[in-house]
Amino acid sequence: MKDSKSDTIDFGYKQVARDEKQGLVANVFNSVAKKYDIMNDVMSFGIHRLWKRYTIDCSGVRKGMKVLDIAGGTGDLTAQFSRRVGPTGEVVLADINQAMLDVGRDKLRNMGIVDNVDYVQANAEELPFESDRFDIITIAFGLRNVTDKQKALESMFRVLKPGGRLLVLEFSKPVPPLLSQAYDFYSFNVLPKMGQLVAGDAESYQYLAESIRMHPDQETLKGMMQTAGYEQVTYHNLTGGIVALHRGFKF
Repeated sequence: MKDSKSDTIDFGYKQVARDEKQGLVANVFNSVAKKYDIMNDVMSFGIHRLWKRYTIDCSGVRKGMKVLDIAGGTGDLTAQFSRRVGPTGEVVLADINQAMLDVGRDKLRNMGIVDNVDYVQANAEELPFESDRFDIITIAFGLRNVTDKQKALESMFRVLKPGGRLLVLEFSKPVPPLLSQAYDFYSFNVLPKMGQLVAGDAESYQYLAESIRMHPDQETLKGMMQTAGYEQVTYHNLTGGIVALHRGFKF
């Protein structure tokens, strides 16, 4: 779970060479990119749309703002931000995976979202933007796939404007014990079968279930954000803690 500087790191429940994880994660998302949206709906019974809407509502986004949507994938958050920042604002959809970026670009263009959105292939650990550029940064369901999460949080802090905020929407640790048990059963017995049925890929969804369990819990991630320099860091559990939204400010 921790981003130590050892030679190995978790890839789901496996330990792999640190310099291999990025490529292995890329293979997962190359495999699932075209079915990503439908699998999100199937896996979460559509609830992911409510989680994302809550994130938008907590962002404080206004017309004219500059927003960075990291690991933006197929563009759900970007689409909403684009509408809210208006023609004087800017939204950058960034993703390390070109296949996901391509799906997102096609989807948004088909929705008529063109003028205020840019697409950048970028590694969250080394964001290719000038310092103090963005009013809002979001990363939704992407941080758990990053090799060095602490480095990524620091990179986001650098490109965030003073007064800006980071929102991290991510799977977390369910709080009620019965919910946790039911969630474990669903994740490891049902989810891979759904992946095989809908996307023809059980293995990638097995990894996704494992990666959720290896991700830092709510309090640990809060501490990591504070270490990176964020202030007034809070989190809000959604759906009993299956997902948590962390928010921190740069002052």
